[in-house]
Amino acid sequence: MTIRILIADDHKIVRRGLQLFLASQKDLLLVGEASTGQEAVELTARLAPDIVLMDIHMPGMNGIEATQELASSHPGVKVIVLTSFTDQDHALPAIRAGAKGYLLKDLEPEELAQAVRRVHEGKVELHPDVASQLMSQYVTLYQGSGPASGTEKPAGDEALTRRELEVLRLIASGMSNRAIAEALVITEKTVKTHVTHILGKLDLEDRTQAALYAVRHGLDKKT
Repeated sequence: MTIRILIADDHKIVRRGLQLFLASQKDLLLVGEASTGQEAVELTARLAPDIVLMDIHMPGMNGIEATQELASSHPGVKVIVLTSFTDQDHALPAIRAGAKGYLLKDLEPEELAQAVRRVHEGKVELHPDVASQLMSQYVTLYQGSGPASGTEKPAGDEALTRRELEVLRLIASGMSNRAIAEALVITEKTVKTHVTHILGKLDLEDRTQAALYAVRHGLDKKT
């Protein structure tokens, strides 16, 4: 089976290197290249890739915003973020946006090829530092603070309205406020209000914690 790949990176030398490498892999086919997030979204609609290798910092629409858009408009396309940053400010928003992989540009070529294949199969590929950050978020959110506690944060979703539960589910799916507004046929301002209420009622700090909460308590599935 041939895996169709789109590259999104504003550096020509990076795109050229990936192009040469992909040409050496019989089951990986480069179908297009984008230099901005917006171009990546547009080319995805035209070329229907299986995998998008997405840089984060690009002019205009950045990689995280493009990932959010693709998760909403092309949920079957899997995004692997390929970047130089492993800090929480970049990694967690990318995962929250819907990226199925988060890897560094200095990884070995064959490691990248294997990661592409595994993500295409439905697996998630994360740099160890990013996986550690996600685990830390999980532990902080769901375990007690005592050394022997180990108790989970009690579910407070019964306090949420039906609409807030819908918004929470869509947050967990990686959708942006704009995409949620379009899906629910409400204004983006209304979505922001719902998000504020959700975070307040569940005593959460941000959308990342809200997404983790939804997944942990089974609220990310449509009922």
